[in-house]
Amino acid sequence: MAGRRDFYDILGVGRNADQDEIQRAYRKLVRTYHPDVNKDPAAEDRFKDISEAYSVLSDPETRRRYDAFGHDFRQVPPDVDPSAYRRARAGAGAGAPGGRRTAGPGVDVDFEDLFGEMFGGRGRGGWGPIPGADQEAELEVTLEEAYRGGKRTITLPGPGGGRRLDVAIPPGVTSGQRIRLAGQGGHGQDGAPPGDLYLVVRMAPHPRYRLDGRDVHVRLPLSPWEAALGATVAVDTPGGDTKLKVPPGTSSGRRLRLRGRGLPNPRGKDGDFLAEARVMVPGTLSDQERELFERLASVSGFDPRGRR
Repeated sequence: MAGRRDFYDILGVGRNADQDEIQRAYRKLVRTYHPDVNKDPAAEDRFKDISEAYSVLSDPETRRRYDAFGHDFRQVPPDVDPSAYRRARAGAGAGAPGGRRTAGPGVDVDFEDLFGEMFGGRGRGGWGPIPGADQEAELEVTLEEAYRGGKRTITLPGPGGGRRLDVAIPPGVTSGQRIRLAGQGGHGQDGAPPGDLYLVVRMAPHPRYRLDGRDVHVRLPLSPWEAALGATVAVDTPGGDTKLKVPPGTSSGRRLRLRGRGLPNPRGKDGDFLAEARVMVPGTLSDQERELFERLASVSGFDPRGRR
């Protein structure tokens, strides 16, 4: 596809970067460009590019094919040898009449002609079967679905009311990742198999939680006495209710972490659940509450503005 940026450049890493470096780069960019934190209209498109790049480079097999075939990796059949592909593509560019096709990056290549050259004449105009093209569609996923996985029936637009497809959502899926539906892409010609359909995941905004990579963030309201004295409070995580220990002397803004209770990671470390303390005071006070607060004010030497 013309004009597409290299996925390594999008994440700002070298081609020899390991998986940890790729994940760190992704998480740093997400904190800058996620639509929930960056309201610039261009940030959403940038975030989609970042998510797509991470989806490809975080999967070793997909990364291997991308390294071999570049942005064409989804169209190239799985049994194509990378060196043969490069020779055929270079030959297609060199032999194009009038310079119509070149082998330079970012320029479209006629895949029917190219694969005809690679496989002995199969291609356009009756040369043989032509496999169907891969296709993409967007799939909005809730945080709960991403956490537990699940099944969904979707309808894709098309003639006759569109197509209904059953989709299995794997646990731990994140924005930008793709769910492959084999054989649900474009129709093949002359008996060739159809292409695949790739559903590009987009996380739906959540009314309570904020997702940062695989870490789940939430605000935790606390009473003044819970914050001052410490407490064990119930919290609702995407995986269900649990208990969280609040240390004595907790102020608003302090983050309390439950390790491994964030979004699952099928290929590595699970995310964490982080609760940000918010100390709340009663909007109205009973006579007894007011008396107690006045008594506390008269005996306490605490100065919240820094002089202690």
